[in-house]
Amino acid sequence: MSKLTLQQLESHLWKSADILRGSVSSVSYKNYIFGLLFLKRTSDVFEEQRQEVFSSYGDEVGAQLAEMPSQYQFYVPEVARWENVRKHATDIGAAINIAFEALENENATLLNVLTPIDFNNKEVLTDETLQRLLQHFSELDLRNENLSEPDMLGRAYEYLIKMFADDAGQKGGEFYTPSKVVELIVKLIKPEEGMRVYDPTCGSGGMLIQSVDYVKEKGGNPQSLSLFGQERNLETWAIAKMNLLLHGLPDHQIVKGDTLRKPGLIEDGELMLFDRVIANPPFSLKEWGREEAQADEYGRFQYGIPPKSYGDYAFVQHMISSLNSKGVAGVVMPHGVLFRGSAEGKIRQALLEQDLVEAIIGLPSNLFYGTGIPACIMVFNRQKPEERKGKVLIIAAEDEYQEGKNQNSLRDQDITKIVSAFDSYEDIEKYARLVSSDEIKANDYNLNITRYIDKSEEEELVDIATVLKDIAMIQKEREVNTAKLNGYLQELGLGENHG
Repeated sequence: MSKLTLQQLESHLWKSADILRGSVSSVSYKNYIFGLLFLKRTSDVFEEQRQEVFSSYGDEVGAQLAEMPSQYQFYVPEVARWENVRKHATDIGAAINIAFEALENENATLLNVLTPIDFNNKEVLTDETLQRLLQHFSELDLRNENLSEPDMLGRAYEYLIKMFADDAGQKGGEFYTPSKVVELIVKLIKPEEGMRVYDPTCGSGGMLIQSVDYVKEKGGNPQSLSLFGQERNLETWAIAKMNLLLHGLPDHQIVKGDTLRKPGLIEDGELMLFDRVIANPPFSLKEWGREEAQADEYGRFQYGIPPKSYGDYAFVQHMISSLNSKGVAGVVMPHGVLFRGSAEGKIRQALLEQDLVEAIIGLPSNLFYGTGIPACIMVFNRQKPEERKGKVLIIAAEDEYQEGKNQNSLRDQDITKIVSAFDSYEDIEKYARLVSSDEIKANDYNLNITRYIDKSEEEELVDIATVLKDIAMIQKEREVNTAKLNGYLQELGLGENHG
């Protein structure tokens, strides 16, 4: 019997959204579909592992071992097993909620991950709609042995996150960064096995997952990475937890809360430090917590406190404060951070004077959900290599992308070109330029890319003598042609043309 393919799974999951259409807003689809997908997956794997216990130990010993939670990644109690949830014909939403609560109670890693999803709202989800949804998910066999590739559930999850971001527009964009942009940042900061990687605005966890993928592609042990994140939105935090677990990444610590106002990753009363920090914070966040920053107990704002209506440099300074002595950070920022003055100008100057800025990469416009404003990537390095000290590499990659109907995207060749330029760290005409700290200082610490990379095409010099010669030749040809025409006109008795 053929195994379930990723394409089949994606198609099946997308059809589940059709069942919900008209009942709930598209922004809410993800919560219900992700919740049921997680419940079905954990239940199927539990039953698969249960059968393995009986096969290995026989009925008598197997019966005892099969009820021991230590035998499973997730122990699924009776009330949360898929077939028992499926039996309900009425009050189905309440039955799903009870299943989620029971699953959380038995598995500490799932605490508060599933219960925020409320299926028991009959005005939104009728028993008939839920019955159709459960029937639809019952058609899926999500046991490990039936999947055609090991990381399939995680990949399908990413597909849904992207599709819902497309479907929901700006609201979807709150928790999704296009994967090609993530891939680019990961390739710039280059996480390695054994490292601690942190995303202070982790959304659905995509940046952490791609860091793991990068280590895997480089032949490293992906399980050796320790993953950390913080997320303010409770629903998105739950999605991040499920996403990481479905990717088979149990070694993670994702905390809830507002990173700027109350950082949640603390060690011995100090900010936890990391080898790599990666983020796409909300652009120019208003009301980010300026008042609290003035009394920040972690000393994060040593370079200055950003303005009330622009939280960009608050996130940057939090990220830099979270780096260990050899740490590297990559962050997506709006272009304004490169040239805005006042408090932001002073912070930018201090970061440059401390030689923390390794590179600035200008990105094409319209890459992100919900905003068309151009963005850049800033790379910070606590320990720049000797040959990079006192310099900043500026890359102007704004013009190279795949144009889309609603949104532009980076192609593989665009990413390769940017990463190659960063790795070589040298001038490339009209594309990349190594700028000294003295030149930046002379420009009053303004990092606007157009100040350093001139993309204008040189106008061709005009040779006046040649132009006059060409005009004289054209005039001569005209006289010859006029004489010929007059000859023909005389032959016809029509007089002369004096043109």
